[in-house]
Formats: sequence, structure tokens, C-alpha cells
Amino acid sequence: MSVESASPAKTPWGLVILLGSLTALAPLAIDMYLPSLPAIAADLNGTEAQIQSTVATFLVGMAVGQLFYGPASDRLGRRGPVLFGLAIFVAASVACALATSADMLLAARLAQALGACSGVVVARAVVRDRFGHTDTARVLSLMMLIMGLAPILAPLVGGALLELGGWRVNFWVMAAYGVLVALAVAVRLRESRSAETAERARSENPIQAYVSLLGNPRLVGYACAGGLNSATLFTYISCSPGLLIGTYGIAPSAFGIVFGINALGLIGSNQVNRMLLRRTSPDVILVRASRVSLVVVGLLALAGVTGFGGPWAVLPLLFLTLSTFGLMQGNTIAGGLSTDPTRAGSISALMGGSSFGFGAATSAIAATFHDGTARPMALTMLGAVIGSALALHFLALPKRVSV
Repeated sequence: MSVESASPAKTPWGLVILLGSLTALAPLAIDMYLPSLPAIAADLNGTEAQIQSTVATFLVGMAVGQLFYGPASDRLGRRGPVLFGLAIFVAASVACALATSADMLLAARLAQALGACSGVVVARAVVRDRFGHTDTARVLSLMMLIMGLAPILAPLVGGALLELGGWRVNFWVMAAYGVLVALAVAVRLRESRSAETAERARSENPIQAYVSLLGNPRLVGYACAGGLNSATLFTYISCSPGLLIGTYGIAPSAFGIVFGINALGLIGSNQVNRMLLRRTSPDVILVRASRVSLVVVGLLALAGVTGFGGPWAVLPLLFLTLSTFGLMQGNTIAGGLSTDPTRAGSISALMGGSSFGFGAATSAIAATFHDGTARPMALTMLGAVIGSALALHFLALPKRVSV
């Protein structure tokens, strides 16, 4: 079936829910245990820095692991690699629940990420297998209705589970979720890899595929634009517990509410994006959203540096920042996947790996300059969105889009 002719006559909700559940593995594993970080540090006799590093370690695992699953899904098909990854995720979640030291938790979190990343890669590749450029952007935005529930519900559920049974229960719930998703994939996910994709994958090794893809300026532009924009989200995730709870004095039980409100902005903007795609192209939306993002994050950096308005300035600007992310994410992914549909798995991996790689780097930078204020987070985000805009305008879309 030609991907360009596969425009959906009606919303494929069954597929959207299944693929959204797959992509939700990562945000669930990242966000659910955030309210438990202080309790984990106390229970495992680890420092705050050690336990916070489990977030960055997870991001590194997500970045590296995707580079394996992309070519594997092109060569072997979509179902086998994702079921393999889900098995790793479940086993690693159990290991996290049984951790007896900070080092053991760190290693288990790395393994957990190496399993979770399979869902991200395969879900995006399946969408591109079935749909063309614009419809890929629409379906990815729809998937955010499912995936986006994780940042809203996970911290709330995690905080409740912490109160009810301690931090280890969070990881038992993650393991159970992984089992349920694996069963759904085994029963409901049909193989979608095309014969052309399989033939291309057999004719080259993964390194050759990546070298060829990295030689495509448009793909590199989309990957860097999306990855650096995603870095704003990961920087926020890694900095938010210390900033909101430690600096602004928000109670751990209320942290999930603030986190969820920001996630609503992300979900809402993805649905706005889906409606805009009925009237304009993904690339036009990208250009406009990039400009808005620069203004919003610039104001956030100004508030962070001056301290003006405190949380009453920073929190609304964070909400707007994450909302602009929703207008960038699906469109950069769709743009990148459109550059070479026969390598959809490898492109999905490259773009996903760049997002988590940039996210790990910016999270580490913000942590290095942590000073108890919003300044390191805000300035790191500003650098990321500037880099994203440069990649978009000079690599992905040079002289291609008029707005």
C-alpha cells in the first residue's frame, strides 16, 4: 500500500489508542516517580544528585536504544522488536521496584529506558507506514490525546501510590502497564512494514542507513529542530521537582496538579495543530510556532534572570512554552519521516534519539548550573529554542515556506 494514498477516511481510533499507549511508556516511566524522588533518596541512602541522575540516565537510554530499534524494525518488521522491547521494560521495572541501592536503581532505569524506547520508534514508523506527510502529522497529534495523559495522570498517581504503599509501588504499576501493552500489541498490532522498506533494509547495514540519512540536510534540520525543541520539555521535567517543590514551596501532593496543568497545554496545542492542518501545511505551522516559541521562552528567560514576578511569572510562561512544543513536535516528526519513507524505522529512531539526546544534554547543563532559581532552566531552554529555530530555517526549510 502506498503511504501517500493512505489518507484515513475516518479517524483510526483503535490504532491511535494502541500506538498512543506504546508511546506513553516513556512519559509514564519518567513522570510517575518524580514526586517520590526525595523518598527514594532517603530510603536508598543516596544523595539528591544521585537520585535526580536517574532521570538523565533514562533519557540517555532512550536516546541510545532507539538507534537499535529503528533499523531492526525496518529489517525484521514492527511487531518483533517492539515486543522484545516491552519484555525488557517489564523486567527492568521489576528490577527498579526491587532496587536496594542508588546504583542498582540507576542501572535498572537505564535498562527500563532501553525497553521503553522501542514503543516510541515503532509507533512512529507504523504511522508513516500507513499515512502520508500531512496525515502523519494529524495522527501523531491524535496520539497525544493518549500519550499526553501520562504527564497529567502519572505524577498524580505516583504521589497517591507514594502515600499508599511507598515509592516501589510506582515501578510495580509500570511493570503491570508494560504487560498489558505487550498483550495488546500481540493481539491487535498488524505488521505494516512495506516490501520496499524490507528490501532497502536488507540491502544495507544500519551504519550505512544512518550515514545516508545524516547526509540529508532536510532530515538533519527536522531532527535538530524537533530535538532541540523537545529539550525544553525534558529540561522542564528534570528541573521542575526542585524548582516547584524546593524553591516555590509547592507541596509534593500539589506538584502533580501543576504538572498536569502544563501537560494540558501540550495536549491542547496538539489538537489545535490537528485542526490547523486542515487548512495549512505542517511546514507553515512549524515556522509560525517557532517564532512564537522564541518570544515566549525569551520572556521566560527574562523572568528567570531578573526574578521578576517569581512563580506568578514563571509558571504561566512555562505553560505557554509547553503549549508551543505541541505545535512543533508532530510536524517536525512528520517532516522528517517524509524525507525517505522507505527508512521510516531508522528515521524514527534518529529523530527520537536526537530528542532524548538533546534532552539529556540540556537537563545536565541546567543541573550543573543549578542555583535554586529558575535562571538555569530558563536560559537553557532559550538556547535550545534558538538552536531549533536556526535548524528549521537554515536546514529543514531554507527558502521553501512562505507565511
